[in-house]
Amino acid sequence: MVELSWWIVIKHAVLVETSSTGATGASSPRGVSGSSLVDRGVDGIDAYLDRLASADPTPGGGSAATLVGAMGAALCAMVARITSANERYAQVHEAALRVVAGADALRDRFQAARPLDEAAYGRVVEASALPKASEADKRHRTATLQAALIAAAEAPLAVAGLCAEGIALADRANALENTHLASDVECALHFLRAALAASIANVRINHRFIKDPETVRVQDERLIAIVNEAHVTLERLLPRLP
Repeated sequence: MVELSWWIVIKHAVLVETSSTGATGASSPRGVSGSSLVDRGVDGIDAYLDRLASADPTPGGGSAATLVGAMGAALCAMVARITSANERYAQVHEAALRVVAGADALRDRFQAARPLDEAAYGRVVEASALPKASEADKRHRTATLQAALIAAAEAPLAVAGLCAEGIALADRANALENTHLASDVECALHFLRAALAASIANVRINHRFIKDPETVRVQDERLIAIVNEAHVTLERLLPRLP
């Protein structure tokens, strides 16, 4: 498998006259005519990236994965919205609107998962700092830390499930067959695949420190089922990279 790096540049609050899809001119290459004044800013993204780049342990990779997954879901919604507004795709308007509803709901769930992941890892950090001067202290610290680690693995495991849902949703967006938006569907799949890979990494790192093998086994079985489901769609839809 080829490993990719993405460089994402998000510019702050610039007003530009474009079509609703981002292209200028009388006719957009994505099939939408007309132009409008669009605010290209993304509220709060700069503050979040500053937090992510800081020396604080949270937010970390698990939190960032939810943002990447939400971007994938948002792209699915964009593809479906544009398609639903285009008379040339009248035969799939209802299907497109269903994709819009599903993608918007999934984006909300990704956003709700972000503070949950941050809180879960925060409890690991807090438990690691508990005193261990006496045997009683050590037992309390171990029990608290193990509970926190299990919850910290559960959070990205849930996000992995959201990623699999997003990949299935991207499949439905692709089935709308709006060829002008094929690259946006592909980008959504890449984002969701990246978020899934990050979630797998965060589940597995916590498993290294969880002492209950049964908990690890059950969580890992769930993770493998999620990955296998997503892999089938990714293999079918994503082009082979050179």
